[in-house]
Amino acid sequence: MTYTPPTVWEPKESGGKFASINRPVSGATHDKPLPQGEHPYQLHSLATPNGVKVTVLFEELIEAGHDFDYDAWLIDISEGEQFGSGFVEVNPNSKIPALWDLTGPEPVRVFESAAIMLHVAERHDAFLGSPRTEVLSWLFWQMGSAPFLGGGFGHFYAYAPEKYEYPIDRYAMESKRQLHVLDTHLGRHEWMAGDYSIADMAIWAWYGQLVLGRLYGAAEFLSVDEYANVKRWAEAVDARPAVRRGRMVNRAFGDDESLKLPERHSRDDFR
Repeated sequence: MTYTPPTVWEPKESGGKFASINRPVSGATHDKPLPQGEHPYQLHSLATPNGVKVTVLFEELIEAGHDFDYDAWLIDISEGEQFGSGFVEVNPNSKIPALWDLTGPEPVRVFESAAIMLHVAERHDAFLGSPRTEVLSWLFWQMGSAPFLGGGFGHFYAYAPEKYEYPIDRYAMESKRQLHVLDTHLGRHEWMAGDYSIADMAIWAWYGQLVLGRLYGAAEFLSVDEYANVKRWAEAVDARPAVRRGRMVNRAFGDDESLKLPERHSRDDFR
């Protein structure tokens, strides 16, 4: 059926997963302060790919011997917790993850996953790869590319109320193009930018998990086995103990109970 847009768009119920939390305005819908633990970093997140990026970085820093700890509090986006007043204070865009950095004399809020990763990596002078411009290029490549994979392909393939050929084909094409970009680069390099870095962590959370069969049930549909270099790299990242721990943090969904750690407040929380 052909759709003719009206002269002026008006919001309506769209159906599909997460439809109940979609709205055309920003800001808090209810008063709910955020909890605060004892550690210098207070993370409020969920183990989606964007959340996993940050918890993997925290766990990698701890694995590497950096002397700090963090609290990670669950934000259940399916229940609209990202619209609580406390969360909106730390992230006016109401998206996970969001961080309060309490390491200095005054609290510092940081939102957007790449901003959090860069902020924390710079604080600890670790996982910044080389050269810096290459790390930043790939980090922000991920930020610009993943919405086509997640909000584009993932939405229409897995979450939309009905399957529509045109958007699925359009975003499958773009997702495969992005995988080819990565495969070409990783055919010449072990890691994304010099040594293992925040660029690897950020890209792996989306594209590594995609080729490992963890996103949208779409590995076969997208023929991910074609991207041998991406798979080699994804498996190398996945084998790191800190990555396994990072995947667990703020995870309250899925069938594997051994991978769930809805809140994290201590290194001893992991089973």
